[in-house]
Amino acid sequence: MRLVRVKAIVAKEFIHIRRDPLSLAMAFLMPVMLLFIFGYAITLDVRDLRTVVHDLDGSYMSRELVRGFSESGYFTVVETTRVESEIERSLESGRAMVAISVPEGFSRDIKRGGRPTLQVVVDGSDSNTASIALGYVSGVTERFSQRLSPVGGRGAGERKSTVDLRTRVWYNPELKSSNFIIPGLIAVIMAVIAALLTSLTIAREWERGTMEQLISTPVKKAELITGKLIPYFVIGLVDVVVSVVIGVWFFAVPLEGSAVLLLALSSVFLFGGLSLGLLISIVAKTQIVASQIAMVSTFLPAFLLSGFMYAVENMPVPIRIGTYLVPARYFLTILKGIFLKGSTLGVLALETALLTAFGAVVFALAIRSFKKKVF
Repeated sequence: MRLVRVKAIVAKEFIHIRRDPLSLAMAFLMPVMLLFIFGYAITLDVRDLRTVVHDLDGSYMSRELVRGFSESGYFTVVETTRVESEIERSLESGRAMVAISVPEGFSRDIKRGGRPTLQVVVDGSDSNTASIALGYVSGVTERFSQRLSPVGGRGAGERKSTVDLRTRVWYNPELKSSNFIIPGLIAVIMAVIAALLTSLTIAREWERGTMEQLISTPVKKAELITGKLIPYFVIGLVDVVVSVVIGVWFFAVPLEGSAVLLLALSSVFLFGGLSLGLLISIVAKTQIVASQIAMVSTFLPAFLLSGFMYAVENMPVPIRIGTYLVPARYFLTILKGIFLKGSTLGVLALETALLTAFGAVVFALAIRSFKKKVF
């Protein structure tokens, strides 16, 4: 491979990119727009759960319990009633998603050392929200019990739990969904952008009739593919840096690991993604078909099968096996590890090796598939 020829192809591609404002916009603006749109739109945190309160006790303790729900930030009391039938009407009409029913004698039972029953009804039509809401309910009631039962305190209302449960969350102590959604978005966006950037290069040469001129030159297949790849590799690295800066500064995602390691492993992923786009461009021959194939073959697998939206462990076995062919799965592990855990290369060695192998195989296939002849 002669570097002079590669440099000539690189210079030619940079000139075309500079003269094509649409390509520049897609290369630089699209990742930023997608990161902001999805970053603000996608969240697994549930807030302002509309709640109806059915308080038959009307005591100081029952009001304190209800106040604990309101002050948690997760529940918004929209209605208070003493009629039990209103609970069903509120849930059925959608005015409320959660109903809290405090029975009569609630405070009396607590003062006597008993364990009063607190009924919570949740609208299960949205199962994910309902599961999260039940978790919030458990947290609020636990804090209420702790306030009534101080350690070492005495009194009629004191009750001690059988198990002294002390929990601690590592890596994301506040359990902020943005802390793992933003790294996942970077993986998905980079997978799509990398393939889209190069999926049009070879196809564009065929459509514009300039491929015949390139074929007639002494440029070898490997030199042509490498020259086409390098400009978009540089653009991809800029996109990665911009995405990381946005994630850290605008979304306050902590970067616990090495930024240099993050950039290096992102380069490995970009090489594979760009090579895949070139392979698609070679096979498709037209820009429309190439862009459609690139979108379908990158966005859907990266979004659905990488572990970004759905846990891989919960997928059926055949689908789970198929996820091993999705490079975004390994890049997602790398991003989360470096961002949240401060993982080193030793910890991420397997993912790095698999991404390197993927890039090498796809790059070799792109060279093999390209034919220096006119059909």
